[in-house]
Amino acid sequence: MSRNNRISFLLIAPLLALVMAGFVLPIGYTLLKAIDNPQVTAALPRTTALLSQWDGRTVPDEGVFVAFMEDMTTSRENRTFGSMTRRLNFEENGARTLLLSARRAAPELSAPYSVSLPERVPEFGEPGIWRLIKAHSNPFTASYLLRALDLRIASSGQIVSVDDDQAIFLDLFERTFVISIWVTVFCVLLGYPTAYFISSLSDRAASYAMLFVLIPFWTSILVRTTAWFILLQREGPVNATLLGAGIVSEPVDMIFTRFAVYVAMVHVLLPFLILPLYSVMKRQRSEYLKAAASLGAPPWRQFVSIYLPMTMPGVAAGAVIVFMLSVGFYVTPALVGGLQDQMVSYYIAFFANQTINLGMVAALAFLLLLFTAISVAVTRKLVPGLGGTIKA
Repeated sequence: MSRNNRISFLLIAPLLALVMAGFVLPIGYTLLKAIDNPQVTAALPRTTALLSQWDGRTVPDEGVFVAFMEDMTTSRENRTFGSMTRRLNFEENGARTLLLSARRAAPELSAPYSVSLPERVPEFGEPGIWRLIKAHSNPFTASYLLRALDLRIASSGQIVSVDDDQAIFLDLFERTFVISIWVTVFCVLLGYPTAYFISSLSDRAASYAMLFVLIPFWTSILVRTTAWFILLQREGPVNATLLGAGIVSEPVDMIFTRFAVYVAMVHVLLPFLILPLYSVMKRQRSEYLKAAASLGAPPWRQFVSIYLPMTMPGVAAGAVIVFMLSVGFYVTPALVGGLQDQMVSYYIAFFANQTINLGMVAALAFLLLLFTAISVAVTRKLVPGLGGTIKA
């Protein structure tokens, strides 16, 4: 490496370190947590070692039962038994109950345990529970990622669909992207004429107009969302205005609906589209439009053939910002939306705070990031201007 190259590398080294610390490492850690599976092996090391040689067709031999009894005693002392039961119960409902029953019965059991344990907990006299333990004894697993796609690993080791009452995540991802796409569309429809109007003003007037665009940044998203929560109530100002104008005869249910989610999210995200679009519009030269007018092009043709293509990079940049921000929204849908209006971030918070399932947290976060990246990559190919070049 030449001296100039070394100097160049040293100059960008802080930036590379920042990218690694703030982007690459968190994503890598998230992916690791999405496939990390230490609970079963940590709580039942002897049992899982013996089960690795088991064919899974019949009930294991006495040695596995002895190891299981020893592991239950050890795991109770090192406090790994509880996390293991929660992990297996996540895969198959009722597994935690069986394991806790076995642990309560353990002090009263005697050899041979392959006889005494099934007498107290009959399920241990069948291969099913042992297959479940074996299937999830690997240190790494795709179980969380599969569950986030409404799939699961059965006790037989096969990948199967979850029960209908548990199949919520594919619909959740679809809902998240549908809401985000519509919010982006509404922001474009409202933001484009607003940015055009501001760009057509004098510099003094435009500065005052931009002040109104920037004011929402002075308050938190929580405050702005709470304001819409009050405005859209049945007894709120919006319903009072509609009733006073005679538009409706009784209050309309607007809060806890998809409509409320769209209104609040568009209000929060609209400045993120106006700002980049305004900067692009402000740099446009009027000579192109004048030349088209001198050639007899009507105003609509001037807009469609010249102005719109030249401002498309601003539209695309703002739309991508709005879309990427909206897919991760949590507070706004949680406050003004109903149960059927919640997005992926709601369930990420649920698994992080309620069930303490970090594997599902990581899996949902990673898949959301992956799907968003794919969506942006596809959009770069389909939408003119997003790739950075455009033909007028």
